[in-house]
Amino acid sequence: MTVQPAAAEIAISMTGISKRFGPVQALHDADLQVARGTIHGLVGQNGAGKSTIIKVLAGILKPDSGTIAVNGETVGPLTPSSVERLGVHFIHQDRLLVPTATVGEAVFLRHELGFVPFVSRRSMNKRAAELLKRYFDLELPVGILVQDLTTAQQKIVQITRALAQKASVLVLDEPTAALVKREVDSLFAVLRRLRDDGIAVIFISHYMQEIEQLCDRVTVMRNGTDVGTVDPAETPIDEIIAMMIARDVGEMFPKRSVEIGAPMLEVSHLGMAGGFEDISFSVRRGEIVGLTGLLGSGAKEIVQCLFGLERAERGSVKVEGKTLSLSSPVHAVQGGIAMLPEDRRAHGVAIDLSVRENISLASLGRYSGNGFVKRGLENQAIDGLIRELSIKTPGRDTLVRQLSGGNQQKVAIAKWLSCQSRVYILDEPTVAVDVGAKVEIYNLLNRLAGEGAAILLLSSDLLELVGVCDRVLVVYRGRLSGEFSGADLDGDRLLAASSGARGPKAEASS
Repeated sequence: MTVQPAAAEIAISMTGISKRFGPVQALHDADLQVARGTIHGLVGQNGAGKSTIIKVLAGILKPDSGTIAVNGETVGPLTPSSVERLGVHFIHQDRLLVPTATVGEAVFLRHELGFVPFVSRRSMNKRAAELLKRYFDLELPVGILVQDLTTAQQKIVQITRALAQKASVLVLDEPTAALVKREVDSLFAVLRRLRDDGIAVIFISHYMQEIEQLCDRVTVMRNGTDVGTVDPAETPIDEIIAMMIARDVGEMFPKRSVEIGAPMLEVSHLGMAGGFEDISFSVRRGEIVGLTGLLGSGAKEIVQCLFGLERAERGSVKVEGKTLSLSSPVHAVQGGIAMLPEDRRAHGVAIDLSVRENISLASLGRYSGNGFVKRGLENQAIDGLIRELSIKTPGRDTLVRQLSGGNQQKVAIAKWLSCQSRVYILDEPTVAVDVGAKVEIYNLLNRLAGEGAAILLLSSDLLELVGVCDRVLVVYRGRLSGEFSGADLDGDRLLAASSGARGPKAEASS
């Protein structure tokens, strides 16, 4: 059931917003109504229209049709500077602060106190300190450089800058992506305090637990329009997810029936000083094996060694019985190993190349002969992968930077499918990916396993590990602390083994 605020309470009213990019209808008759003194969640799959409607509000994009009102006043074409003058401020995922500025300078950037050319740094420092104390109960040295602050402190400086300009609306885009739990809790306390002071907060996040914990109302977007605004206190998260993906949430982890074969990947007594010690396990043909551990446990270093990104000092790695020399990623690829890295933008895809160029990057040998690329053969294969993975792109020659995060992830996966690898290592493949794209990635993993590939899935999402994997290996302080499968595979046991707490007994991996 849609819940909307009374007209007199509305801080932001966006009605009938449409926006087209060439053949792509990014927004179609979309509405967003945000009340004063509320935290309003905005959720949807990548490509659902969240980013586009926020860019329209920010004055970055001009809508093709529709009306916008701020605090009851209908406004004309917006620009980034005019929307700030209206009291709407944006806290972006990338912090966009000058690293060599002091806290006082960052808070009043482009709105310096004093008069040109005589800027009063003393006044800016004093006022910044007052704002930090009032809203955050934080005594931060205002003369410290931004580059010396923690990620959470930089986020607070961004918010303080908005408050210094008398913000009435704050828009936060994935604000917790780089924060640890303690910092997230602190940020949420701040946002609740701002809400109680009458400020409207628009909160965009892929983390549904955060939406449930923090938001008063949630607008769900799908296929470029809003499909409902609900109260998360009265609407189960499963129902909100079902609205996002237009399917029952029970389909989140697709079932599969695969015959598990002989060992494909065999790791024996692998060790790296300062990382991990005596790691032994195998992944069989058709099997999905999870790997997890707390930050610093050594789990990340293990998968990096398996792909030649780090050098193991002891032990051996075999693929289909053949010992590999993993001194570089080139050797890993030649040995039949593919890896999907966690940071897809930095390491998984080349964002300034096209979809076609990215997918064929690691397998040009398949499409070339006598020094020439067989473009027809390449295009046929690329188009097939685009259809198979449901990559949402206007065409194979679209730049990857123009795709949503989930579709960038699919391009990274398609690159390795094109190589026809035998072992797939996936490092946090669904981080910052919406639930719809997650389901598609899980379906892909099932398909790869069904075709006989061996899959090693490194993930910190315990629900994901339980829902997707045949077995899960837990790393604690550089050693395997447990192996879980069948009835023993549940989140509580994985958490206990990851943290070193006493949990149900698990057999160690051999």
